[in-house]
Amino acid sequence: MTHPSGPVAGSRPRAILRIHFHPAQRHDDLYEQLLAVLEGITPRIEPLPADWSAYVDLTGALKFWDRDVEGLVAVIRLRLLALHGVQSSAGAGSTRSIAAMAAAVTPPGAATLIGDTPYEVATFLRPRPTAALPGIGPKSARTLARYGITTIGDIADTQLATLQRILGTSTAREAQALARGIDERPVVPAAAPKSLGASYRFEHDELDPDRHHRTVLALVQDLGARLRDGGEIAQGLTLTVTYADRTQTTRTRSLTEATAHTPALAITARDLLSSLGLQRARVRALALRAERLRPAEHTTHQLTLDDHDDKLLRLEAALDRARARYGHGIAGTASAYRRHG
Repeated sequence: MTHPSGPVAGSRPRAILRIHFHPAQRHDDLYEQLLAVLEGITPRIEPLPADWSAYVDLTGALKFWDRDVEGLVAVIRLRLLALHGVQSSAGAGSTRSIAAMAAAVTPPGAATLIGDTPYEVATFLRPRPTAALPGIGPKSARTLARYGITTIGDIADTQLATLQRILGTSTAREAQALARGIDERPVVPAAAPKSLGASYRFEHDELDPDRHHRTVLALVQDLGARLRDGGEIAQGLTLTVTYADRTQTTRTRSLTEATAHTPALAITARDLLSSLGLQRARVRALALRAERLRPAEHTTHQLTLDDHDDKLLRLEAALDRARARYGHGIAGTASAYRRHG
């Protein structure tokens, strides 16, 4: 059974774009330049620097540019390539969630556009696996599968009371609305918050959880050192995992206190990695970003400053001095900061 979906009757259909940038090399200045290309089309842009993407509300721009969604998306992608040599992938639809799902199945250099009629929305959504729906992670998808709910269409058709018993009240309501193509969340224009990133690409798809762990700790050490060198502190961390099939999972977590200290950053980074459950995952690359940076003088605390933390901070200071004198790579690995319970 197909449920009505898409825009409310009588309302103007929205045109939402989720676009991912695929540069050969990533740096913050380039990301801002790519956003500027989008701003030349419409000011309604919501940057997502953690995974080098953005939401764009094209609804008002279509009339201004006298183009349909396909034509305007083509203009955007051509400008990105012509001005900066950057390939992009894009998904467009009548809601944020449809645009995001369309973008997730689109390879670099292509675009997937989902029409706004109930039939087009249902045709795209219903056959997709439950894990493709925003808010349904692998664990929830496995739980749903035990009840025979394996596709987004199944979520749309299941009695809400049944879904609530499986997923909880709020998650079930949101999942069923998204499964039926209902998503009123707007694109929220904002300046790109300042961030700092580090990434590592494995030579071969990596299955070893210990290698994942060591790599994330090494990225933490790199970020912590660069934050302290720049006199900045981070308010959050984002971990992005790229798998063998080029799909990605991103998790973001706010820090208890803004910091540039590697031990505190490592605690949150390890929690992010553990939350992903990568025990059997084939990982192609790992990327870690320090989010919402601000000047270090705004910090109010440095860890808990108990005896153990005090030792870690002294070790960190010694490693910073060694790195300043001898260069990067002389100070060992981030595993030196491993905190024991």
